[in-house]
Amino acid sequence: MFEASLQAKRFETGQTLEGTIVAIGPEVAFVDVGGKGEAVIEIAELKDADGNLEVAVGDRIQAVLVSTVGGLTLSRKLARGAATERQLEDAFRSGLPVEGKVDKAVKGGYEVRIGGQRAFCPISQIDTLRTEPAAHEGRVYEFRIIEYKEGGKNLVVSRRALLEEGQRANAAEIRRSIVPDAVMTGRVTSVREFGAFVDLGAGVQGLLHVSEMGWSRVSDTSQMFQPGDEITVKVLRVDDDKQKISLGLKQLSADPWSRVPATYEIGQVRTGRVTRLADFGAFVELEPGVEGLAHVSTFAPTGRSGGWAASVALGMTGAFEILSIDLEKKRIGLALLPDGSARAGGAQHDIVAGARLTGKVERHEKFGVFVFLAPGRTGLIPMSETGLANEAAVSKAFPIGADVEVVVLEVEDPPGRRIRLSVKAVLDAHEAAEVREYAERENVAPAEGFGSLADKLRGALEPRDK
Repeated sequence: MFEASLQAKRFETGQTLEGTIVAIGPEVAFVDVGGKGEAVIEIAELKDADGNLEVAVGDRIQAVLVSTVGGLTLSRKLARGAATERQLEDAFRSGLPVEGKVDKAVKGGYEVRIGGQRAFCPISQIDTLRTEPAAHEGRVYEFRIIEYKEGGKNLVVSRRALLEEGQRANAAEIRRSIVPDAVMTGRVTSVREFGAFVDLGAGVQGLLHVSEMGWSRVSDTSQMFQPGDEITVKVLRVDDDKQKISLGLKQLSADPWSRVPATYEIGQVRTGRVTRLADFGAFVELEPGVEGLAHVSTFAPTGRSGGWAASVALGMTGAFEILSIDLEKKRIGLALLPDGSARAGGAQHDIVAGARLTGKVERHEKFGVFVFLAPGRTGLIPMSETGLANEAAVSKAFPIGADVEVVVLEVEDPPGRRIRLSVKAVLDAHEAAEVREYAERENVAPAEGFGSLADKLRGALEPRDK
């Protein structure tokens, strides 16, 4: 006890000491500070954030003498209520962490109370992530003094410096745990149009691309996440050479396309919502994560370039017929059905051989005229069936977008794949009908005339008989 007292007299509280660890016990470590002086330091101060011991016997450490009562007691941080001006200066020169309380948010940062001193922490130095100012008010943190001026009256501190230091120490271990298919929890550090950066620990960040956020299309990433959000993600790819980590969120739930074979069939009529428009058609969401395309060719021709877009608007819902399903490429071909049409109500197509229909001229080719009959149903009038003697007159006789009456000559299997039409058959039918009507009129007219005269004569003679 007397020896410990003599040792204490040679040292002053607040003094920064450097020594060698000579033994490590369950609660404290013993440090040789020279001159037969031995001090203790709590084991908790020698552990990292995960509880792992950072030092070993023989390592040299730097710490502050916080007590000489009953021996020498060291600490690697200054308690906020016991920090003197001299201790703060020593902490600045040695880089020793100091404990402080965030009093309030001020312009450009925070006012921090360290012992009896006021310090300023810039907003960029309070955390490694962007957070709301109020989130730190009233909190007690460890800081590093990065500026010491005017005898301690002007202090600038940083919490971020200590956080990043700890992150660097743990980064290697964290990286070893980041492997493809690993499911990890992290914090969103920033949100951009193309995705969100996620801190997986120790400052190791990965990118959650917008395309990997959900099975449905995400139009606004800021509506999905905010900096500071804690989320669980799956590691998709790790590129050690480029230090890039690709993350996914949608992979933690079932792919909606896995249900498509049992849910959707060609010919079905489904309600969908238009999610975006392109030059080649409209993308339609049938359910979250399942999207189809209504190609421009499935819309009725108008005779104007891009005229199809007038019949569809972003965000609209409507009845769509499924024309094709490609499970491998995850593609569904759709056709918008007119409101109130029988097909929109679930009725079957009446495009069969012998049917007489009205369609719209879609385009001209050397071998004939293509006619739009219904969404997703286009037929061909071969040149020989146009009823024209001069092929050069096709464009004039059948302007694009004009209505044309046709007779269905042939429908190949599967239904609607190839439809052969004829205008000549319509003309022939008209001519046959006129001939038949004329013949019926010629046959009926004399009988009607004779019967009428006989009735008159009979009526005239009957009174004479009376």
